[in-house]
Amino acid sequence: MSEPTDEKATRAWVLHPDIQSDRNRRDASYALEEAVSLARALPGLEIAGATKVPLPKKRAGFLFGSGKIKELGLIFEEAEVELVLINGPVTPVQQRNLERDWKVKILDRTGLILEIFSDRARTREGVLQVDMAALSYQRTRLVRAWTHLERQRGGLGFVGGPGETQIEADRRAIDEQIGRIKKQLAKVVKTRELHRASRAKVPYPVVALVGYTNAGKSTLFNRLTGAEVFVKDMLFATLDPTMRAVTLPSGRDIILSDTVGFISDLPTQLVAAFRATLEEVLDADLILHVRDISHSETEEQAQDVNGILTELGVEGIPEIEVWNKIDLLEGDARTAVETQADRQENCFAVSAIGGEGLDDLLDAVSEELTDPKTETEFLLPYSEGRKRAWLFQEGLIQREDQTEDGFLLRVLWTERQEQKFNAL
Repeated sequence: MSEPTDEKATRAWVLHPDIQSDRNRRDASYALEEAVSLARALPGLEIAGATKVPLPKKRAGFLFGSGKIKELGLIFEEAEVELVLINGPVTPVQQRNLERDWKVKILDRTGLILEIFSDRARTREGVLQVDMAALSYQRTRLVRAWTHLERQRGGLGFVGGPGETQIEADRRAIDEQIGRIKKQLAKVVKTRELHRASRAKVPYPVVALVGYTNAGKSTLFNRLTGAEVFVKDMLFATLDPTMRAVTLPSGRDIILSDTVGFISDLPTQLVAAFRATLEEVLDADLILHVRDISHSETEEQAQDVNGILTELGVEGIPEIEVWNKIDLLEGDARTAVETQADRQENCFAVSAIGGEGLDDLLDAVSEELTDPKTETEFLLPYSEGRKRAWLFQEGLIQREDQTEDGFLLRVLWTERQEQKFNAL
């Protein structure tokens, strides 16, 4: 039996710069709350405190004004803070100056999200995508360490471990590493495309769960599939899409896909780096947009999700809204949400934990995936006996006549059945 290890947690402080010149900025209290949740999603951190910092505008070299830097520096020293997480972009110059003045490590929002992605990556493709995004991000840092490229365990080295050595970056080595990862990723993507091609021959419709991170997608996925996907009440609990075949109560077979959660202000380079992770959404026949309806910013979160779907080029795919976590609402608030969902088309109030509302949701999924049937007449050569047998097995033949050249068939089928027939 191995002895438990007592690794000292890194004491961290979360800062949210409230840039008052930004008219599109989010409510500072909610933004800080989300940033703290992000920080808690990373193992090995102890959150010593969190602060909103009102700023008329960003300062080019230091982000904050000199008075605020001094004030915060005293707080960090007294609280024995080792890492400051800044909920927003920080330039390499700002990072270097703040680290020098505060004598702590600085991690901006992009760096933190990358660390979380690294900790959550489960598949080969996910790991490669994280490494690619991390290298691209690290390349812009003036003073960083690259020892994580040969790491023996998880983590990118931003917040501890071998990455703390602060060796000067060799950009050529990084570019070579990026090139190698691109080649490996291309092989992985090619393998995934083969898997997708073989799945298309099934062909079950694909239902993709999407939503803001921590909306309860994985809990719903587990409830419907019986799978034990990693579920925890923290942000970014799922990175790699997990897919399972599910038989609906109607008897209809589908493939259910659980995807990485979206989040506001996700840097563009991360959206691009993880596009392949979300490619299953592009192939989906139906999207279930899972929302945490108990969250005070559920409308803003829904807008963020829809914005990223638009960036990914998702269009023309039917969508059902799933208002999850009604179990966290009480009395009139819950009644109001359930009434509103009833009045809205393709909208269902559910509890993935308690199971309330799921039967109606699954009935709607079955109905949405009921493909229209068309009648077609064609000549099938006598040599295609296997295809004829399949048509009979599926009960698709309405009429059959024999001719000199083959079977003259009249079939009634869906587009998917026709695709499967052509793939035989």
